Amino acid sequence: MTLLYEGKAKQLFTTENENELRLQYKNDATAFNGVKHDIVEGKGRLNNEISALFFPLLEEAGIPTHFIKRLSETEQLVTPTTIIPLEVVVRNIAAGSLAKRLGWEEGIELQRSIVEFYYKDDALGDPLVTEEHIALLEAATVEQLEEMKRLALLTNKTLLSICESANLLLVDFKLEFGMTKDCELILADEVSPDTCRFWDRDTLQKLDKDLYRFELGSLTAGYETILERIGGVVHG
Repeated sequence: MTLLYEGKAKQLFTTENENELRLQYKNDATAFNGVKHDIVEGKGRLNNEISALFFPLLEEAGIPTHFIKRLSETEQLVTPTTIIPLEVVVRNIAAGSLAKRLGWEEGIELQRSIVEFYYKDDALGDPLVTEEHIALLEAATVEQLEEMKRLALLTNKTLLSICESANLLLVDFKLEFGMTKDCELILADEVSPDTCRFWDRDTLQKLDKDLYRFELGSLTAGYETILERIGGVVHG
Protein backbone atom coordinates (compact mmCIF):
# COMPACT_ATOMS: atom_id res chain seq x y z
CA MET A 1 0.00 0.00 0.00
CA THR A 2 1.23 3.47 -0.91
CA LEU A 3 0.93 6.55 1.27
CA LEU A 4 -1.11 9.09 -0.72
CA TYR A 5 -1.47 11.84 1.86
CA GLU A 6 -0.45 12.65 5.41
CA GLY A 7 -2.09 15.39 7.43
CA LYS A 8 -1.85 16.50 11.04
CA ALA A 9 -4.07 13.70 12.34
CA LYS A 10 -4.51 11.13 9.55
CA GLN A 11 -2.76 9.17 6.81
CA LEU A 12 -4.37 7.96 3.59
CA PHE A 13 -3.15 4.84 1.79
CA THR A 14 -4.02 3.07 -1.46
CA THR A 15 -5.51 -0.44 -1.42
CA GLU A 16 -5.74 -3.19 -4.04
CA ASN A 17 -9.12 -1.70 -5.02
CA GLU A 18 -8.87 1.65 -6.81
CA ASN A 19 -12.32 2.55 -5.48
CA GLU A 20 -11.26 2.17 -1.83
CA LEU A 21 -8.63 3.84 0.34
CA ARG A 22 -7.38 3.01 3.83
CA LEU A 23 -7.60 5.90 6.30
CA GLN A 24 -5.28 5.65 9.33
CA TYR A 25 -5.94 7.83 12.39
CA LYS A 26 -2.79 9.05 14.15
CA ASN A 27 -2.10 9.81 17.81
CA ASP A 28 -0.88 13.32 16.96
CA ALA A 29 -2.64 16.17 18.76
CA THR A 30 -2.21 19.64 17.26
CA ALA A 31 -3.59 23.10 17.88
CA PHE A 32 -3.15 26.67 16.64
CA ASN A 33 -2.35 25.53 13.07
CA GLY A 34 0.24 23.04 14.23
CA VAL A 35 2.14 25.39 16.57
CA LYS A 36 1.23 23.13 19.48
CA HIS A 37 1.93 19.45 18.85
CA ASP A 38 2.10 16.32 21.01
CA ILE A 39 1.59 12.59 20.71
CA VAL A 40 -1.38 11.44 22.81
CA GLU A 41 -1.57 7.67 23.15
CA GLY A 42 -5.01 6.34 22.24
CA LYS A 43 -6.25 9.46 20.44
CA GLY A 44 -6.23 7.85 17.00
CA ARG A 45 -8.29 4.91 18.20
CA LEU A 46 -10.86 7.16 19.86
CA ASN A 47 -11.31 9.42 16.83
CA ASN A 48 -11.59 6.41 14.54
CA GLU A 49 -14.18 4.66 16.68
CA ILE A 50 -16.22 7.83 17.26
CA SER A 51 -16.25 8.69 13.54
CA ALA A 52 -17.14 5.07 12.69
CA LEU A 53 -20.23 5.43 14.89
CA PHE A 54 -21.27 8.85 13.56
CA PHE A 55 -20.87 8.19 9.81
CA PRO A 56 -23.47 5.38 9.51
CA LEU A 57 -25.98 7.50 11.46
CA LEU A 58 -25.40 10.38 9.06
CA GLU A 59 -25.84 8.01 6.11
CA GLU A 60 -29.19 6.89 7.55
CA ALA A 61 -30.22 10.56 7.65
CA GLY A 62 -29.55 10.92 3.91
CA ILE A 63 -26.05 12.40 4.04
CA PRO A 64 -23.66 10.64 1.61
CA THR A 65 -20.23 10.05 3.18
CA HIS A 66 -16.89 8.54 2.23
CA PHE A 67 -17.13 5.94 5.03
CA ILE A 68 -17.30 2.29 3.94
CA LYS A 69 -16.41 0.37 7.09
CA ARG A 70 -14.18 0.29 10.15
CA LEU A 71 -11.14 -1.93 9.57
CA SER A 72 -9.39 -1.86 12.94
CA GLU A 73 -9.03 0.25 16.07
CA THR A 74 -7.34 3.02 14.08
CA GLU A 75 -8.33 2.37 10.45
CA GLN A 76 -11.30 2.90 8.15
CA LEU A 77 -12.01 1.97 4.56
CA VAL A 78 -13.20 5.04 2.63
CA THR A 79 -14.23 6.14 -0.85
CA PRO A 80 -11.61 8.23 -2.73
CA THR A 81 -12.57 11.88 -3.20
CA THR A 82 -11.07 15.09 -4.49
CA ILE A 83 -11.37 17.35 -1.46
CA ILE A 84 -12.93 20.78 -2.01
CA PRO A 85 -10.51 23.29 -0.41
CA LEU A 86 -13.05 24.65 2.04
CA GLU A 87 -13.83 23.93 5.67
CA VAL A 88 -17.56 24.17 6.33
CA VAL A 89 -18.28 25.23 9.91
CA VAL A 90 -21.72 25.06 11.54
CA ARG A 91 -22.23 26.98 14.78
CA ASN A 92 -25.01 26.64 17.35
CA ILE A 93 -23.39 28.29 20.38
CA ALA A 94 -20.82 31.11 20.50
CA ALA A 95 -17.32 29.76 21.10
CA GLY A 96 -13.84 29.89 19.64
CA SER A 97 -13.18 32.36 16.84
CA LEU A 98 -16.84 33.42 16.56
CA ALA A 99 -16.97 34.59 20.19
CA LYS A 100 -13.64 36.38 19.70
CA ARG A 101 -14.68 38.08 16.44
CA LEU A 102 -18.00 39.33 17.79
CA GLY A 103 -16.82 40.11 21.31
CA TRP A 104 -19.39 37.72 22.74
CA GLU A 105 -19.14 35.69 25.89
CA GLU A 106 -18.57 32.02 25.18
CA GLY A 107 -21.71 29.93 25.63
CA ILE A 108 -24.30 32.31 24.18
CA GLU A 109 -26.84 30.29 22.20
CA LEU A 110 -27.28 31.60 18.66
CA GLN A 111 -30.76 32.55 17.49
CA ARG A 112 -30.27 30.12 14.60
CA SER A 113 -27.55 27.82 13.39
CA ILE A 114 -25.12 29.51 11.00
CA VAL A 115 -22.79 28.16 8.31
CA GLU A 116 -19.34 29.62 7.66
CA PHE A 117 -16.67 28.81 5.07
CA TYR A 118 -12.91 28.80 5.64
CA TYR A 119 -10.33 28.52 2.87
CA LYS A 120 -8.05 25.51 3.43
CA ASP A 121 -4.57 27.02 3.31
CA ASP A 122 -2.18 26.44 6.21
CA ALA A 123 0.13 29.26 5.12
CA LEU A 124 -2.78 31.71 5.37
CA GLY A 125 -4.16 30.22 8.60
CA ASP A 126 -7.34 28.87 6.94
CA PRO A 127 -9.06 32.28 6.71
CA LEU A 128 -12.79 32.91 6.91
CA VAL A 129 -14.11 33.63 3.39
CA THR A 130 -17.34 34.87 1.88
CA GLU A 131 -19.11 33.30 -1.09
CA GLU A 132 -17.71 36.12 -3.22
CA HIS A 133 -14.18 35.22 -2.11
CA ILE A 134 -14.86 31.56 -2.93
CA ALA A 135 -15.94 32.55 -6.43
CA LEU A 136 -12.75 34.59 -6.91
CA LEU A 137 -10.66 31.67 -5.68
CA GLU A 138 -12.65 29.23 -7.84
CA ALA A 139 -12.64 26.95 -4.80
CA ALA A 140 -16.19 25.71 -5.41
CA THR A 141 -19.13 26.30 -7.72
CA VAL A 142 -22.36 27.96 -6.64
CA GLU A 143 -24.10 24.60 -6.88
CA GLN A 144 -21.45 22.92 -4.71
CA LEU A 145 -21.75 25.65 -2.08
CA GLU A 146 -25.52 25.28 -1.90
CA GLU A 147 -25.24 21.50 -1.57
CA MET A 148 -22.53 21.78 1.10
CA LYS A 149 -24.71 24.17 3.11
CA ARG A 150 -27.71 21.85 2.78
CA LEU A 151 -25.75 18.80 3.87
CA ALA A 152 -24.02 20.71 6.67
CA LEU A 153 -27.35 21.81 8.15
CA LEU A 154 -28.76 18.30 7.78
CA THR A 155 -25.65 16.99 9.55
CA ASN A 156 -26.26 19.54 12.29
CA LYS A 157 -29.86 18.41 12.72
CA THR A 158 -28.77 14.77 12.93
CA LEU A 159 -25.90 15.39 15.35
CA LEU A 160 -28.09 17.59 17.56
CA SER A 161 -30.54 14.72 17.94
CA ILE A 162 -27.74 12.28 18.81
CA CYS A 163 -26.24 14.74 21.28
CA GLU A 164 -29.55 15.34 23.01
CA SER A 165 -29.86 11.62 23.68
CA ALA A 166 -26.25 11.56 24.91
CA ASN A 167 -26.72 14.57 27.25
CA LEU A 168 -24.30 16.63 25.19
CA LEU A 169 -24.33 20.13 23.71
CA LEU A 170 -23.16 20.40 20.11
CA VAL A 171 -21.49 23.82 20.15
CA ASP A 172 -20.02 23.86 16.63
CA PHE A 173 -18.24 21.60 14.17
CA LYS A 174 -16.13 21.54 11.01
CA LEU A 175 -16.85 19.43 7.93
CA GLU A 176 -14.94 18.74 4.74
CA PHE A 177 -16.50 17.60 1.47
CA GLY A 178 -15.09 15.92 -1.60
CA MET A 179 -16.10 14.95 -5.11
CA THR A 180 -16.10 11.28 -6.14
CA LYS A 181 -14.98 10.12 -9.57
CA ASP A 182 -18.70 10.03 -10.46
CA CYS A 183 -18.97 13.75 -9.60
CA GLU A 184 -21.00 13.16 -6.43
CA LEU A 185 -20.41 15.55 -3.54
CA ILE A 186 -20.01 13.60 -0.29
CA LEU A 187 -18.96 14.20 3.29
CA ALA A 188 -15.32 13.22 3.89
CA ASP A 189 -12.61 13.69 6.56
CA GLU A 190 -13.91 12.79 10.06
CA VAL A 191 -16.63 13.61 12.61
CA SER A 192 -14.97 13.48 16.01
CA PRO A 193 -14.06 15.61 19.05
CA ASP A 194 -11.11 16.82 16.96
CA THR A 195 -13.55 18.54 14.61
CA CYS A 196 -16.58 19.12 16.85
CA ARG A 197 -17.01 21.03 20.09
CA PHE A 198 -18.96 18.89 22.56
CA TRP A 199 -19.91 20.10 26.04
CA ASP A 200 -21.65 18.25 28.83
CA ARG A 201 -25.24 19.51 28.79
CA ASP A 202 -25.47 19.85 32.59
CA THR A 203 -22.03 21.06 33.65
CA LEU A 204 -20.87 22.70 30.37
CA GLN A 205 -17.60 20.79 30.79
CA LYS A 206 -15.62 20.71 27.54
CA LEU A 207 -15.14 17.19 26.15
CA ASP A 208 -13.36 17.99 22.87
CA LYS A 209 -9.98 19.15 21.56
CA ASP A 210 -10.24 22.35 23.62
CA LEU A 211 -9.12 20.14 26.50
CA TYR A 212 -5.75 19.86 24.76
CA ARG A 213 -5.80 23.27 23.10
CA PHE A 214 -6.16 25.16 26.39
CA GLU A 215 -4.78 22.50 28.77
CA LEU A 216 -8.11 22.05 30.55
CA GLY A 217 -7.80 18.35 31.35
CA SER A 218 -7.25 14.91 29.84
CA LEU A 219 -8.02 14.80 26.13
CA THR A 220 -8.48 11.03 26.12
CA ALA A 221 -10.81 11.15 29.12
CA GLY A 222 -13.01 13.65 27.30
CA TYR A 223 -13.02 11.62 24.09
CA GLU A 224 -13.78 8.41 26.01
CA THR A 225 -16.82 10.15 27.53
CA ILE A 226 -18.07 11.03 24.04
CA LEU A 227 -17.49 7.49 22.78
CA GLU A 228 -19.33 5.93 25.72
CA ARG A 229 -22.30 8.31 25.52
CA ILE A 230 -22.92 7.66 21.82
CA GLY A 231 -22.88 3.92 22.35
CA GLY A 232 -19.25 2.95 21.84
CA VAL A 233 -17.11 0.64 23.95
CA VAL A 234 -14.44 2.30 26.08
CA HIS A 235 -11.32 0.16 26.36
CA GLY A 236 -9.85 -0.50 29.79
